[in-house]
Amino acid sequence: MDKRRHGPIVGPAPVRQPRGTALSWGARHAPGLGLVLLLAVVSRGVAGALPDVIAEVTVGLLLGLALGNIVRLPAALQPGIRFAVGTLLRVGIVLLGARLSVQDVLTTGLDALVIVAAGMTTALLFTLGAGRLLRLPPRLCLLIGVGTAVCGNTAIIATAPTIEAKERDVSFAVATITLFGTLAVLLYPAIGHLAAFSDHAFGYWAGAAVNDTSQVIATGFAYSDAAGEVATVVKLTRNTLMGPLIVVIGAVYAHVVRGAVSGRRNRSGARRAMAVVPPFVLGFLGMALLNSLGLIPPQAEQAASEGAKLLVLAALTGVGLSTNLGQMRAVGLRPFYLGLAASTLLSLLTLVLIAVLVGL
Repeated sequence: MDKRRHGPIVGPAPVRQPRGTALSWGARHAPGLGLVLLLAVVSRGVAGALPDVIAEVTVGLLLGLALGNIVRLPAALQPGIRFAVGTLLRVGIVLLGARLSVQDVLTTGLDALVIVAAGMTTALLFTLGAGRLLRLPPRLCLLIGVGTAVCGNTAIIATAPTIEAKERDVSFAVATITLFGTLAVLLYPAIGHLAAFSDHAFGYWAGAAVNDTSQVIATGFAYSDAAGEVATVVKLTRNTLMGPLIVVIGAVYAHVVRGAVSGRRNRSGARRAMAVVPPFVLGFLGMALLNSLGLIPPQAEQAASEGAKLLVLAALTGVGLSTNLGQMRAVGLRPFYLGLAASTLLSLLTLVLIAVLVGL
């Protein structure tokens, strides 16, 4: 038979193998995820044997930095590490919302909200302006700003994917905030006792000016139990404001950076809103709202909190593994100078506001 005349003989269509199946996905990601989770578990164990002011995420970051820069990691590990830094981080941020409640803010009163809002705004504007003078990357300045102004490492980790920050910037920001937060734990109680601050005033100061939650609690209770209780509530106010702040940052970033891309401004209102506010931020706010309405049982809230801690720890460990210290050395010590200036400014500003609104 002439195939040229009658056309080719057509047999059964070949069966296409599904691409990206669960098995192949697991094979690609399992090595890197296994390494990240192993380091996270080790970091949690090491942090448990250290003083409370040293957070487990700091240990995880340092372990990741050490391993990633001493040993040349195989390329097979990279997909799992990237998944930890991206997806696991976003899921952890959503679960963090279950720990927050609008009621926590209301119990602190108007004075705490004024002090916290003024401190947050000033610290953010200062870091962005001073960072520009120091010729630092804008994303790094913003991460140092939110870390100083809001709630330390948690704010940095939550903001980083919103502005598409590089792993190097996240590592630098976390290191800077951890350093000055740890110094605050050592210095604030001594200053408070020398100045004879009241327990109430010192609690406001620690809650409004110290960075990470664990550092705030350590600082407050190092002064007195009463100061520790006030500091914890004020810190919760800062934590609760993290969600709206991230939405604003995401909106500004989308308008200024993503909006410059061709075709972005012609989207429909719904699609534009989704581009402005990343889904994980909406999930974070949704969880906080559910918790505020009392719709999350205590057991579920505790489980979400523990899950968030583990996922964020794993993500930050992955950030350490992905960070090239050689690139960080090229930036120099300027981020630390910026962090020192921002922390000092926030400390002095909150002291002035406490003296005027609350009394020392």
